[in-house]
Amino acid sequence: MLSLDRACFLRCDELLGSLRAPTRRVALPFPATVRCQARSGGEMNGRSIAVDNTIKEVELNSVEPVEGIAHHDGDRDEQFMMPWTVSVASGYTLLRNPQYNKGLAFNEKERDAHYLRGLLPPTCVSQELQEKKIMHNLRQYQVPLQRYMAMMDLQELNEKLFYKLLIDHVEELLPIVYTPTVGEACQKYGSIFRHPQGLYISLNEKGRILEVLRNWPERNIQVIVITDGERILGLGDLGCQGMGIPVGKLALYTALGGVRPSACLPVTIDVGTNNEQLLNDEFYIGLRRRRATGQEYAELLEEFMNAVKQRYGEKVLIQFEDFANHNAFELLAKYRKTHLVFNDDIQGTASVVLAGLFGALKIVGGTLAEHSFLFLGAGEAGTGIAELIALEMSKQTKAPLEETRKKIWMVDSKGLIVSSRKDSLQHFKQPWAHNHEPVNNLLDAIKAIKPTILIGSSGVGKTFTKEVVEAMATFNEKPIILALSNPTSQSECSAEEAYTWSKVSFLHLFCSNSCIIRIHDFLWQLTSVTEDFGFHSQGRAIFASGSPFDPIEYDGKVLVPGQSNNAYIFPGFGLGLVISGATRVHDDMLLAASEALAQQVTQENLDKGMVYPPFSNIRKISAHIAANVAAKAYELGLASRYPHPKDLVKYAESLMYNPVYHQYR
Repeated sequence: MLSLDRACFLRCDELLGSLRAPTRRVALPFPATVRCQARSGGEMNGRSIAVDNTIKEVELNSVEPVEGIAHHDGDRDEQFMMPWTVSVASGYTLLRNPQYNKGLAFNEKERDAHYLRGLLPPTCVSQELQEKKIMHNLRQYQVPLQRYMAMMDLQELNEKLFYKLLIDHVEELLPIVYTPTVGEACQKYGSIFRHPQGLYISLNEKGRILEVLRNWPERNIQVIVITDGERILGLGDLGCQGMGIPVGKLALYTALGGVRPSACLPVTIDVGTNNEQLLNDEFYIGLRRRRATGQEYAELLEEFMNAVKQRYGEKVLIQFEDFANHNAFELLAKYRKTHLVFNDDIQGTASVVLAGLFGALKIVGGTLAEHSFLFLGAGEAGTGIAELIALEMSKQTKAPLEETRKKIWMVDSKGLIVSSRKDSLQHFKQPWAHNHEPVNNLLDAIKAIKPTILIGSSGVGKTFTKEVVEAMATFNEKPIILALSNPTSQSECSAEEAYTWSKVSFLHLFCSNSCIIRIHDFLWQLTSVTEDFGFHSQGRAIFASGSPFDPIEYDGKVLVPGQSNNAYIFPGFGLGLVISGATRVHDDMLLAASEALAQQVTQENLDKGMVYPPFSNIRKISAHIAANVAAKAYELGLASRYPHPKDLVKYAESLMYNPVYHQYR
């Protein structure tokens, strides 16, 4: 943004954009007239602007972009230039504006130009030193929730420094701002609530949602993450306190995917809660009523979806997060043909798991169609993963989708899903009901189906018991075990348990099942002898989980458990939709994202047992995913941004938000 003397203003009216908008410039007469005024009008105490309601003239050809700030958060892509009102934040107001505050990094000239003299200590420091100090302070906290609160405070004080920290220390800070710590934060959100973040739309706002959206200061929204708080991770109904999920997801959209912070909008739909503990909690911040259902719920969501399209247009991405199964599938099915919608629990989880399976198959060999799958959990995550796997098998083998689904089995709370149960099943479970006799539990299902790949999406911890893992190891030389439930306390098993319990005798390769069991039991009791002769091996499982686990060392070899984290997929996926101007999400885009992620796994990663690349490369990974997704959008005719960029990877990288400080003149 430019001042009257070609200096960089700090803010411009959100309705009408900045002077540096590269497109849709409106022709102006020479000279152009600019009105500078305070939003409050009247007395500004000398801190915001030197003139108030005064007309100044500026030549149009003097309006030039400031060198080196092409991709910071003030940029706009499609805006008009006139009419417009400049609002300049200076002095004390500037230090309270997280989008532009630099704290002690304001230099001497900036302090003079923006009325900061005396408001800061005399020392000037670099952003790097600020980063070093904040990381030092964060590491002093012993409790992860304290680190989470410190990071949220930083986000409200200095936005660029927050994202700089998160980008440069992603592997250390990701578990703090995202799973597993965000789960505890949501549970205690009322108690730790300090700053309002995002929009809260409750039943009280029914009939006025468009008005509520207009209260949000940013006009050019590209990504909305919305939850109703009914199924937060594996923690259940947290009502309005589920806001921690949209806030955390959008922080990752910016840090990992490069989407501008001002283009992100977290939303919580508050329709009440059935959590009695919260309803009786004096610190609870949401509606104190039982959760709305049926027509009342549907009408509120319908109004929201229509208001979003009216306010932000056709190309805003709406990401559904942590809705209960019955609403998640219905909302996705209802709006995917009319809006740009994406359910991370169903589609994002499926895409990241499929990418992990591509990596695992590079270790164990074979194609997807040559393996059999058993799921524990048949909710939105499990069925979403299964459907994408079946779709990919169908594309690879040219077999009908109905046939490839038969390679995939599911166990829910009532046992193996079989044809005899079909009439009593929810609609999203019915495609997975195959012909088989009833089986009551997971262990018996493993013995009956003999899967090569076991996937947990149940949301119930410790369900992959020692007996379950050992059963998988008896007929798989390298069993693939994915314990995907979040947070860590809800994981089906830990990495150490999977590696330790996947002890297997190579003699099983030559014996019948009964012989396998007898030899396995015998070797279990003669561990010291059999290990000397090489009959016994530990750590044979190929393991990945939803929450992070530390590396495990066996016999001098370090095994690195993969984290099947949706953060690999959704930031790059969303960026791909944004840069292509996509108007709808297609399943082939999810496959494209999986392929792009799997391609980033190196042989060095595979040698360590990693089926995902390290998070330290996440921005590069996101750029490749975005390029693949955008390419698929153009191929399917769903893109609207033309001309088609020649190099989509470089194009994606060039548009990524950069949190480095800029100099204000």
